[in-house]
Amino acid sequence: MQDAARDAAEDVARRSYGKLIAYLSARTRDVAAAEDALAEAFAAALADWPAKGIPQSPEAWLLAVARRKAIDVARRRRTGEQQAGHLQMIHDELEAAAGSASEIPDQRLALMFACAHPAIDAAIRAPLILQTVLGFDAATIASAFLVAPATMGQRLSRAKTKIREAGIPFRVPERAELPERLEAVLAAIYAAFAEGWTDPAGTDARRRNLAEEGIWLGRLVVSLMPDEPEALGLLALMLFADARRAARRDANGDYVPLAEQDTRAWDTALIDEAEALLRRASKMNMVGRYQLEAAVQSAHVVRRLTGAADWAAIEKLYDALFALTGSPVVAINRAAAVGETEGPAAGLAQLDALADDARLADYQPYWAVRATLLARTGDAAAAASAYERAIGLESDPAVRRFLQARRASLGH
Repeated sequence: MQDAARDAAEDVARRSYGKLIAYLSARTRDVAAAEDALAEAFAAALADWPAKGIPQSPEAWLLAVARRKAIDVARRRRTGEQQAGHLQMIHDELEAAAGSASEIPDQRLALMFACAHPAIDAAIRAPLILQTVLGFDAATIASAFLVAPATMGQRLSRAKTKIREAGIPFRVPERAELPERLEAVLAAIYAAFAEGWTDPAGTDARRRNLAEEGIWLGRLVVSLMPDEPEALGLLALMLFADARRAARRDANGDYVPLAEQDTRAWDTALIDEAEALLRRASKMNMVGRYQLEAAVQSAHVVRRLTGAADWAAIEKLYDALFALTGSPVVAINRAAAVGETEGPAAGLAQLDALADDARLADYQPYWAVRATLLARTGDAAAAASAYERAIGLESDPAVRRFLQARRASLGH
């Protein structure tokens, strides 16, 4: 029963964490208090459910307990008229959630746009969405944005205080307000998808759920903003990637790099949908990051028709992406493309230009690309060393086995 209770709680957390946080904080605008209350509710569930059984609607049970916890905390912290008003606000809002889970409104999109409010530091908007709506912890977010976990934790805490003190409303903004908030919303959706995408075998339920959630949210934003080319571009990018999911592992569960995947395992319906979205976005003549990244994917999947990726197009697209973002991650991918169009020595020269970037010292893709290019130049000793570095940084066992096999093939 203990295992069943834990599984039920984890299932609700995967499916509904953001939905519950959005609901709990919609009226109070106190995201931190909502998170604390929900955390206490999950702890109560793990203590209560094994003995009394899993409730018919775990989501509604958790919401009811979190409501009581939130009221208790507010009662202890606030006094006088301020207390009465705050408690009444919580009571009125959360009473509406009584009954079945299906009656709990899904306000995640409203919370996402609230977190992207112009009053909040632009650099923390996407991380705030990831934590409050999608349940990421500060350490995971910090890793995605290449900053220290403690720094990210402090920034998130300040942002939540800003929401509460400024009384930022939880609603989907008017159309005129959307463009200035869209970038953060799209960045958070893409980060969620990317986190889910790191589980290519689809065996980690939390991560698989994140990839599906990213696509679902992407479709939601496109339905809200059908004429926004970057929203179309992001959805196309996610669909291109998801179309290759089944080809990323062989029958033995071993990692298969993109260039060696069996194109017959790619989902042609998703690819066709992605191509249509990308064409639709391109007609709007406002090129951005996500459209360029989706175009890179398009140039890769053309292999299903021609037998080879369009590396010349990929290099040009990465040139444009780097000019737009200046991202070292883009620079690594561009170096790999140059290695295909101009040879491994030219690709290595591109990587050498990044050698002083401290952010890449522990970045696995940098070392994996470097090892591949070195091996192609015939420098087995240097390639082996780079592979060792990449293997040490890789957490996915299947990818680690792939890198170890490449390392062994050097015979050095």
